Amino acid sequence: MKVKRVTIDEDLRVAFAIRKEVFVKEQGVPLEDEFDQFDTLNGLCEHILVHYNEQPVGTGRIRFIDGVGKLERICILESYRKFGLGKIIIKALEEIAEERGASQVKLHGQTQAKGFYKKLGYRIASNIFMEDGIPHILMLKELSRK
Repeated sequence: MKVKRVTIDEDLRVAFAIRKEVFVKEQGVPLEDEFDQFDTLNGLCEHILVHYNEQPVGTGRIRFIDGVGKLERICILESYRKFGLGKIIIKALEEIAEERGASQVKLHGQTQAKGFYKKLGYRIASNIFMEDGIPHILMLKELSRK
């Protein structure tokens, strides 16, 4: 397993293909809602890819809002979801947040994944809300300052 920060267009296209497969095809998110102004290499956010057996199979991104790291677009191709890659993506994004001086991270987690996030130290900070037709909750985590 390997985590790679996305720094070239080719890797960004790979991340987009994974997101399209998971969010658009599998979960039914409209294509026009999946991609936004942060999906560039212009520094507004950072994207990562996770590889399993040299294959890119997962992705995520982080952007910063008022000093808080917001983890977004976290997904793994279906056949690779039992290898602990989700935890690797979250930890890599948290490390980027710490590098940037953030003391807290947040995410809009799908309700079906709240147990996963709770195991990683996140706490529920909202009632359920709908995002792209999928129930979500706001989850927060304090980062340890090193």
